[in-house]
Amino acid sequence: MERTIVFQKVTVTSFCQSDCHPAYKEFNLLLQLERVTKSFNGLMAVNYVSMTVDKGEILGLIGPNGAGKTTLFNLITGVYPPNKGKILFEGKDITVMARHQRCWLGIARTFQLARPFPQLSVLDNVTIGRVYGYDSTRNRAQAESDALQILEQVGLATRAEEKAQNLTLVDRKRLELARALAARPKLLLLDELLTGLNPSEVLASMKLIQSVREMGITVIVVEHLVKAVFGIADRIFVLNAGDLIAEGSPKVIAHDQNVIDAYLGKSFHD
Repeated sequence: MERTIVFQKVTVTSFCQSDCHPAYKEFNLLLQLERVTKSFNGLMAVNYVSMTVDKGEILGLIGPNGAGKTTLFNLITGVYPPNKGKILFEGKDITVMARHQRCWLGIARTFQLARPFPQLSVLDNVTIGRVYGYDSTRNRAQAESDALQILEQVGLATRAEEKAQNLTLVDRKRLELARALAARPKLLLLDELLTGLNPSEVLASMKLIQSVREMGITVIVVEHLVKAVFGIADRIFVLNAGDLIAEGSPKVIAHDQNVIDAYLGKSFHD
């Protein structure tokens, strides 16, 4: 069954056919958080959050500003250690594992603010990413060849030799995604990839995210463009003030009164 959403007068048919991807239906557990907490100077940013992510899934993570979404990303990728709780990746406890070790296992991410190496070419930015991460290569020719394939996928192949500092916002975001893909992740965390894009760019990026899943990569998306998330996600988790207040399919979340009161607002269905 297809889900249809409206995004700024653009009708979007969900890319998640029959409510979820076949790979998601297999329920192969990839990531597990068990009662994870993180506080800063007594302020609870993530409050005993438990969640699971399955292989082949696109999972949406939404909530108001300050809800704890980026903090949760930082916990998963090892920027911060949790105060309490456990994080498992493919059954392995990575709770206190360093960031680079998690990258080697197959966890990569993008950031809200894309910060490429500005004086390097687009190709070199992605090539650097290819020599790190899961299944990395130290062969320069192989790394460049792989980087070019990634740039082709994200639509930047024709700008490969340009300096990264000359890219537009949408192309910097594509480069940010390309650099993360260069690490050949099993799990990719996308932080506000769609922010600042116009409606046609959003639609193109939604298709791009779907193509990432077709590569066999599991995706977690943090995004304030909620209707776009609803168009691609199999499941959605909702955070509010550090608490996990809801989990379910986009249809379930869209009609959850707690989510409407805390985040979506009554006008969401207008």
